[in-house]
Amino acid sequence: MIIFRYLTREILQTMAAVAGVLLLVIMGSRFIRYFTNAADGEIPVSILGTLMLFHLPGFLELILPLSFFLGILLAYGQLYLNSEITVLVACGMSPNRLLKISLLPAALVAVMVGVCSLWLTPAGAEHNETLIEEQKSRLDFGALAPGRFQDFGNGRTAYTESFNDDQTRMQEVFISERQRRSDGTPGNVVTRAAEGYQTRDEETGSRFLVLSDGLRYSVDPGNPIAERLAFETYAVRLSTDSTSRAAEDPELSSTRELLASGTPPAMAQLQWRVSMPLMVLVLTLIAQPLSKVNPRQGRFGKLLPAIFLHIAYLSLLLTAKDAIAQGSLPVNVGMWPIHLTFLIIGLWLLRRSRLAGVK
Repeated sequence: MIIFRYLTREILQTMAAVAGVLLLVIMGSRFIRYFTNAADGEIPVSILGTLMLFHLPGFLELILPLSFFLGILLAYGQLYLNSEITVLVACGMSPNRLLKISLLPAALVAVMVGVCSLWLTPAGAEHNETLIEEQKSRLDFGALAPGRFQDFGNGRTAYTESFNDDQTRMQEVFISERQRRSDGTPGNVVTRAAEGYQTRDEETGSRFLVLSDGLRYSVDPGNPIAERLAFETYAVRLSTDSTSRAAEDPELSSTRELLASGTPPAMAQLQWRVSMPLMVLVLTLIAQPLSKVNPRQGRFGKLLPAIFLHIAYLSLLLTAKDAIAQGSLPVNVGMWPIHLTFLIIGLWLLRRSRLAGVK
């Protein structure tokens, strides 16, 4: 048990360090993109933290298999350089025993990856997609800055001169949007009002911007004829109920929905989610023999070939995923030959290392 705790601690500590660095880089890149969107007025700054939090399972789903793979390589590589593995083997620790010790934390990491890929990642992706689409389809006081024209998507631009003291009503509102007339032809609609506030219909879930004391123009560039409407109160629908989403998007569907669907895109997404935890176990078999280095090589001697092997593994899975979704690869075949191929590579490396006298 002392040896098990020692080796497991070395692997998990190295994995945590690698995962922390990778997570910081990936989350930083995504945060910069969201912050740019917030600066452009596409999303409010207040939801940046929520978006990053719900993206976290998707990041961990990809980072943890690579981090654990590198954790075994770096941890065992250092133990080989310090001759600790040599001492353990000389004291009766067989290569099979070392492999079993590696597979126990691998099973723990595989469970964590499985929870992320099968449950947390699709739930977080659906939440973020719903939140972003809601922000794109409606005017949000959190994203509207006074004295600035801002584009909210769907051909809609808005402007307000100021807010009242409690930030619930806009003063001097201007809205320009593209709409279709009753005959189907597109037109430009410009609305100007002295005041506006946002409300929600509890029955339908639709969100409205209620304007008061204003004018509404329907104009076309180059056409001298325009429509003019004066109103005391006018309601502009900003969005419908945001809980409804495109159920045909496999990435936003739950695992249960994918199983019930049975379509090629759904099966491709399902096999991808199952492949993530399975890849952790297969990579453990590959990392065990690759971690053996001699002092002249250093602990990073086989790191680059191992990373290329992981990239090839992941790239083949992504290619198979696209092929299954497009129907060019049978669902029954799917990604399983790829896992079998790398499993054979891992077993061959283990056998080769033992025949070479690595005991």
